Amino acid sequence: MAVIGKALISVSDKRGIVAFARELAALKVDILSTGGTARLLRTEGIPVTDVSDYTGFPEMLDGRVKTLHPKIHGGLLGRRDLPAHVEKMAAHGIEPIDLVVVNLYPFEATVARADSTFADAIENIDIGGPTMLRSAAKNYSDVTVVIDPADYEPLVAEMKQANGAVSPATNFRLARKVFQATARYDAAISNYLGTFPAAGAPAPDRILFPETFTFQGIKAQDLRYGENPHQRAAFYRDVTVTEAGLGNAEQLQGKELSFNNILDAHAAWELVQEFSLPTAVVIKHNNPCGAAAAATRNIADAYRRARACDPVSAFGGIVAMNVAVDAETARELAETFLEAVIAPEFTPEAREILAAKAALRLLRPPAMENARRGGFEFKKVSGGLLVQERDLLLTPPAEWRVATKRTPDEREMADLLFAWKVCKHVKSNAIVLARDHGLVGVGAGQMSRVDSVQIAVMKAQSSTAGTVVGSDAFFPFRDGVDEAAKAGATAIIQPGGSARDDEAVAAADEHNMAMVFTGNRHFKH
Repeated sequence: MAVIGKALISVSDKRGIVAFARELAALKVDILSTGGTARLLRTEGIPVTDVSDYTGFPEMLDGRVKTLHPKIHGGLLGRRDLPAHVEKMAAHGIEPIDLVVVNLYPFEATVARADSTFADAIENIDIGGPTMLRSAAKNYSDVTVVIDPADYEPLVAEMKQANGAVSPATNFRLARKVFQATARYDAAISNYLGTFPAAGAPAPDRILFPETFTFQGIKAQDLRYGENPHQRAAFYRDVTVTEAGLGNAEQLQGKELSFNNILDAHAAWELVQEFSLPTAVVIKHNNPCGAAAAATRNIADAYRRARACDPVSAFGGIVAMNVAVDAETARELAETFLEAVIAPEFTPEAREILAAKAALRLLRPPAMENARRGGFEFKKVSGGLLVQERDLLLTPPAEWRVATKRTPDEREMADLLFAWKVCKHVKSNAIVLARDHGLVGVGAGQMSRVDSVQIAVMKAQSSTAGTVVGSDAFFPFRDGVDEAAKAGATAIIQPGGSARDDEAVAAADEHNMAMVFTGNRHFKH
């Protein structure tokens, strides 16, 4: 086990560093330090030696060069088990450095600021920090390296218990953590610089998709299996998460989440965030089988109506709500077997009621200040990766174009907006029937649009008279419009853009239906 005799401390994030350094000093560890860290420790009465005094070479170039010296990196990289290394170190007056405590310039935090400039970003690219960290981590057999303040207390406790020594297992764990952190750091720099066609290019000229793109995730959990029991799987949380979602949701109760639970919970949460009224959605196999918004602002009413859309499919489904689950809603939820419920909050009474359903998973995404929806989504294909912006577009009614002789009335307009929001979250070809802020029928994932219309009508558990139709893409033929009219639908919302738009509009006019074009489609494959 490596005994810590000399430490080098140089940190940007100074949380806990004074207490940690004081503990090291009490354990008779000699401390080397630089710049602001050295000044802070000295002010606190902790004895330190400046790196420049140790190396005999001054800090220069505004601090850009201070630890890039053979006495530092020789002390980190020299192997204590190789006589040739030990002899060479002694010949050049290089002392072993047993502990490195370094964290990095805040590059990610800098570029995330609205007022950050390209020059700010460049100045916050750390060079000496990653170099020391990687040198120490490579030589983990002899050197302990700490990048995370959360490791200070456990490390001190171990050293106290082992007379100043650190175990090989701890050294390897800390080294692995360093390479994970520096990989993330380099990825953030690469991804950022890759958006600039030239140094300091203005915002309008920046590139959305850089030549290379690096994603890093933190493993949230190993999963029992993937989509099927013979597939192994794990769930990784995006390290750059900027919004409340599945990646940072807290599981309040229930069994371990499965691969399919996570996919369905994500689909449910994405859909429910489209609405401002209290809304409940039910997802089954990544498609909504029920959704309703409550003009009464009673979320229990919304859930009852969402479940009533397709109560058979709701069995074993995932429910999401955009407001807190209260006691009344919890009692309704408990009536049906569900895999999971995701909501921003659960009242204490609701938690008590749902606790009787021990297997039911309750998920609560955190409230996040300055949360922002956006970023990319990924689809893996053989030999490559498809990357696209998330589909957050919602064309407002003011930009819709009425294509038919009849204009939708006020009720139809409200239902068309509801249908359009839901439709973008249904697998293509997607058709939804809606009435009074609630789903009536859903036709998902069919190879022809008219089949989706027929399935939506067939799946309806109540009358389809007076419903409106949402279609994620244009009608290539009039047959889908004719089927909707036969079911009693009175209005249609669709993107338009087909060479046969005139046929679809003529069919709607024949049936005295209103039809609006949004100009934007929402395929979801």
